[in-house]
Amino acid sequence: MSGRLVVCPTPIGNLEDITLRVLSALRDADVVACEDTRRTGVLLQRYGVSATLVAYHEHNERERTSELVARMRDGAVVALVSDAGMPLVSDPGYVLVQGCVAAGLEIEVLPGPSAALAALVASALPADVWRFVGFLPRKRAGLVDVFGSPDTVVAFESPRRVAASLAVLAELDPARPVAVCRELTKLHEEVVRGAAAELAARYAEGPPRGEVVLVVGGAPARAEVDEAAVDAVRRLADAGARLRVAAGVVSELTGAPANALYKAVAEGANRDGS
Repeated sequence: MSGRLVVCPTPIGNLEDITLRVLSALRDADVVACEDTRRTGVLLQRYGVSATLVAYHEHNERERTSELVARMRDGAVVALVSDAGMPLVSDPGYVLVQGCVAAGLEIEVLPGPSAALAALVASALPADVWRFVGFLPRKRAGLVDVFGSPDTVVAFESPRRVAASLAVLAELDPARPVAVCRELTKLHEEVVRGAAAELAARYAEGPPRGEVVLVVGGAPARAEVDEAAVDAVRRLADAGARLRVAAGVVSELTGAPANALYKAVAEGANRDGS
């Protein structure tokens, strides 16, 4: 059989989530490329799989890709795994797959565990159209852009930053539905669902423990806002008034929705780089 690459997803927590096809592929591979040979070694030992392991991670991707592509050209079968879940999805592997495509080598992708999909379904939020963004941006402007998506958003987040990211969302839309999914498939798995403001306050008291996936409901369609009212809010804010207070005052005088006024001015400020 000619050389090829087999992309193998691994459990995201519970080792029993490995598939029979993945175990077979790992047994048959001439070499298994993995992020952490020790971590993959634990998985293989659990199922009595003997394999030759080589480290393949973000710091040696290009160098190791050249070596692995050469071996596949000589007929070797290479299995690619990450520490958890599907390789390439916020994990190393893209460079190797591109190298195989350029070399005309066969690539086989096996199905398996996915933290993004597990969280999406567990969130009880719309799953017909959704957007995966990897790890959330650290800067406010990036968060505002992501949270402005009309589609359900699935994202990875550091436990230490959950409260801060949800605080930004709560400023934009306190009622937006959110699910904080942590330690999926593990002993202490937890899915907490609620409004952005509620969960921002909850995690401000203490960060969640373990690995976290956030699922955020899509942004509602933007209501038409009178430009004169928006300009009035902007002028009050420029004069020193707090933006939320300014939006409330103008809302009372004009009848325009306070949240819509706030968002229009806040998003305009972010686009201007402030």
